[in-house]
Amino acid sequence: MGIDLGTAYSSVAIFRNGKVEMIANEQDNRTTPSYVAFTDVERLIGNEAKSQAAMNSKNTIFDAKRLIGRKLDDPILKNDMKYWPFEIINHDGKLKIRVQHKNETKLFTAEEISSMILTKMKDMVEAYVGKPVSDAVITVPAYFNNSQRQATKDAGTIAGLNVLRVMSESTAAALAYGFDKEIFNEKNILIFDVGGGTCNVSIVSIDHGVFEVKSTAGNTHLGGEDFDTRLVDRFVREFKYTYGKDISENKRSIRRLRTACECAKLDLSSSLQATIEIESLYEDIDFHSTITRACFEEINADLFRSTLVTVKKALRDVRMNKNSIDDIILIGGSARIPKLQQMLQDFFHGNELNRSINSDEAVAYGAAIQAAIIVRDKSKMATDLLLLDLTPFSLVSDM
Repeated sequence: MGIDLGTAYSSVAIFRNGKVEMIANEQDNRTTPSYVAFTDVERLIGNEAKSQAAMNSKNTIFDAKRLIGRKLDDPILKNDMKYWPFEIINHDGKLKIRVQHKNETKLFTAEEISSMILTKMKDMVEAYVGKPVSDAVITVPAYFNNSQRQATKDAGTIAGLNVLRVMSESTAAALAYGFDKEIFNEKNILIFDVGGGTCNVSIVSIDHGVFEVKSTAGNTHLGGEDFDTRLVDRFVREFKYTYGKDISENKRSIRRLRTACECAKLDLSSSLQATIEIESLYEDIDFHSTITRACFEEINADLFRSTLVTVKKALRDVRMNKNSIDDIILIGGSARIPKLQQMLQDFFHGNELNRSINSDEAVAYGAAIQAAIIVRDKSKMATDLLLLDLTPFSLVSDM
């Protein structure tokens, strides 16, 4: 199986009978929220955990991917903690999350939380195929360091998986793009991947079934959740200006506002204006407001520009001119944002962006192909592929 362990959402695919199959959850969705919640009676994972987050914010864990492999003195982590309703502590020198579960105080590492999401993916696959499955390729952002990669592998082991490989998300997307294409002349593709928490750009050459990652650049802290945070900050200021009350320290109010902001962001990809409506947001005050797409773009302008900085770095590292790119592939939910697409298209002199693969599913899809290659799947399509990957922190040849 191939697992895309995402900041905001996770997904899983399998390879059998020469083709990839995406696995749906109980709600018939192919993406599952990367949320784990603890209550007095049970543990919830996925949609059920996210749906009760506002009522149980202190015991609902998300963004584990932003915690994994990090230390408490990390300045980026310290800034994130301002927006998380759950409690993070230093326990014997290790970062742990403190929750109340079945009337007891429990401590969990980020790896343990991630393992619960991975277990959910494993259970979905086993329910689908009707037998135990343990071999897995798990994806991570291209710019994850060795500590973060090892922590992700550890999470897989805790979940009972035989982790065949931890591979870069953008490399997996390249496999998904080229899997069923007969490319006989070298083709350079640029993978533009903006997800919930990260931005990664990879340049991959494909020729006669050989996929070679030429360069990769990334920001492990630039994605949809950062765009959401800008919206949250804006509405916190508006609430204070309108009602004279500061809600920034009220974790339940911030959780509810963030959920509404995420919905508004999604609406703004297809509409020019979105509405925020939250009953009793704070001290029985109902909050109603609107935001335009232009305003959303303005408050995130510097973050949007940062994605292009990543594109330029990937090109510069391989000493490649942007005219040498034959195809531009969009991956990740935030790559749907119209302004990001426009900026990317303008940078490449108006060249069309390739939207042929599902941006939410491509990473898990490619990871499943890589798993098939590693276990020597007898399918001709799997045996005809060769992947030459690299990571920014240690050169790796994946064959």
